[in-house]
Amino acid sequence: MLAACRRAAALPLPRRAGGGRRLEGSQERPPLMPRSLEMAGRAPSRSSSGSPAPGSGRPALPLAVEYADVIIVVLAAIPAYALGAPTFGLIVGVAAWVVQRALGFYDRRVIRRRASEPRTQLGLNLFEAFGRIWLLAGAIVAAGVIGGRADGLTAAVTIFVAYSIFFVVRVLSGPPNREDRGSTR
Repeated sequence: MLAACRRAAALPLPRRAGGGRRLEGSQERPPLMPRSLEMAGRAPSRSSSGSPAPGSGRPALPLAVEYADVIIVVLAAIPAYALGAPTFGLIVGVAAWVVQRALGFYDRRVIRRRASEPRTQLGLNLFEAFGRIWLLAGAIVAAGVIGGRADGLTAAVTIFVAYSIFFVVRVLSGPPNREDRGSTR
């Protein structure tokens, strides 16, 4: 297998159409390099205000969109309560989600400010992300043990709905800006 890889690496690359000549002054990328990989090594362009320029990664989202999960979960708790959802599980689920989002916001700022090395940032981001997951899991278990199965299920469903909204917003908003990479929201 290793010998086959070495032989493949030694083969000459196929020539481009047009004789393989490059026009003088052109800045073509290699034919197999996607544009996303080409842009990955560049620093993000900035506007005069210091915010990311249009087209340089994820655009700045309005706060209502960025925190749509928190807004929807808090507002959805009112009709859920009115329809008879277990109160304790609902309160625990909503509170756990809001607390973990607030911790994520605060932790992201602290990590960005205090950690200068990428290795340290990665370690702190992983610790922070797993800590928030354990917070949510602990809230679900606590609701189930203290309030009963129905409360635990209500807390789990509440957190699941909130995370689903959070995930959709994050996916639809595009890749993160360079300064947000490695941080969880």
